[in-house]
Amino acid sequence: MFFRKCGRITTLCLTGLVMLFLTGCGQKVDLVTEGMEMIGQLDYLGALDKFQEAEAKEESARLIARGRGIAYMGMTEYEKAQEYFLEALALSDGMIQDVDFDINYYLAAAYTKCNQFAEARSTYDAIIQLRPGAEAFFLRGCVSLQLDDYVAAKADFDTAVDLEPANYDRLIQIYEALAQAGYREAGQEYLSTVLTAKDVKLGHFDMGRIYYYMGEYQQASLELEKAREDGNEASCLYLGKSYEALGDYNYASNVYNNYLDQHQGSGKLYNQLGLCEMAKRDYTKALHAFQQGLSLQDADMRQTLSFNEIVAYEYLGDFEAAASLLSEYLTLYPDDEIALREQIFLNTR
Repeated sequence: MFFRKCGRITTLCLTGLVMLFLTGCGQKVDLVTEGMEMIGQLDYLGALDKFQEAEAKEESARLIARGRGIAYMGMTEYEKAQEYFLEALALSDGMIQDVDFDINYYLAAAYTKCNQFAEARSTYDAIIQLRPGAEAFFLRGCVSLQLDDYVAAKADFDTAVDLEPANYDRLIQIYEALAQAGYREAGQEYLSTVLTAKDVKLGHFDMGRIYYYMGEYQQASLELEKAREDGNEASCLYLGKSYEALGDYNYASNVYNNYLDQHQGSGKLYNQLGLCEMAKRDYTKALHAFQQGLSLQDADMRQTLSFNEIVAYEYLGDFEAAASLLSEYLTLYPDDEIALREQIFLNTR
């Protein structure tokens, strides 16, 4: 049985591009806007119906095609999504606009989900040719790793860092991409460069999380304890994870619980608390934490928390509840290979 650590279940290097370019097109887009709001609520079929209404009302054909593509992405029908993104691009009036880049990012993501990495890289090539930003270089680097082209990937990662040297989130993303591809030491080199740079002054939070990814958990905890004084959710999350890495699950769970007692709920923290309780083999508390997280209706964490809820039921021996929830889960996420294997396991119980 497996459980999920974070909300990023899809390919590591895909980002949540939810930019809505619904103005400046010279046409009404009221129904398109409603459809996009439905996508934000994960109601993909409802969104498609709304786009059908928008088409009947002769709203922007281009934005309708874009919206349909995003809806099919959510439904994991990536080839269908590609068709609509290509249609949206074909509806261009020849003037390059922000929406063109947005659609191309989505198209590249759809190619990536279909393991069409060469096509994805070509799409990023086109984006970079016209708008060479750090995000595009980073994503092209990720695709190059999928093509086993480490040299090209590193060149793009280097460029992304040069363009945004103080973007520590990006540095960590680069580390994670390289580590996932089997180049963990190369990824850590990016982090160590920041720690040793004389002209860089890191705050306690950034220093703490970089130490965390460097595997220096004791040093990370010292920095993050100082950062926690600001009441920052991310500081609390990394602090708890540092103590988990040190094997002190009791202190880690206290860190999470103290934050949740004093602040508004957080899907990420409830998920991490659940994982911590799982490590302590207190599956009842783990299940409660996952369900508390689900009650927040956090779209970004919904898939992760739902899957972990299923696993918690399995550990509790309630295979009937686990099987029922897994059936519902697979209607929403039919391409989740781990969940499909979990279904085979449950069918044997």
